[in-house]
Amino acid sequence: MATVNVVRVERNTHPGIYPILLGLKITFMNMIRTLFMGQSATIQFPEQKRVSSGRYRGIHLLTAREDGTPKCVACYMCATACPAECIYIEAGERPEKSIEKYPTRFEIDLLRCVYCGFCVDACPEEAIMMSRENDLVGTTRAELIIDRDRLMERGKLAEYGPGYRPTDHDVRRPVRIAALERLKKEHGIVPGMPHR
Repeated sequence: MATVNVVRVERNTHPGIYPILLGLKITFMNMIRTLFMGQSATIQFPEQKRVSSGRYRGIHLLTAREDGTPKCVACYMCATACPAECIYIEAGERPEKSIEKYPTRFEIDLLRCVYCGFCVDACPEEAIMMSRENDLVGTTRAELIIDRDRLMERGKLAEYGPGYRPTDHDVRRPVRIAALERLKKEHGIVPGMPHR
């Protein structure tokens, strides 16, 4: 990860020729760096892609268990925490006794999604993650509604890598508590509340 230089801006500069000359100096130095030192900010997209942060909130993916089934237990926490209400889940019964439910239908409307990461924070199974992919291309609206199978296949994409994950941050607990309280208030569902 590259370090970032902090630029302090002096706000007490009086109007006159000095601020203009200072701005021209900065512009001229950047031009020299770009022309002669090879420090161009331009990349040749799509052949080259910018390296994004490990916390980047890109297009979602569903993680799988060792047997290839989704980790999702259809608890509706992600759909409840979603401010854009773009996640739709239908649950089905699993034959195993250890796992109660699984999603028979899991869809995310990427055109409505605001990529906030609340769904990732709210998930108790860490079944949904965000990737570092930001190439959102489609010719119809239906192409940008990603279903369960497409979300599972996206986990195999190693090109972009995983993005925002709840294990990297400490904001997970308050979001999960808020989602549980919303479940209780709006739907009357009271799963086990996490300890505060």
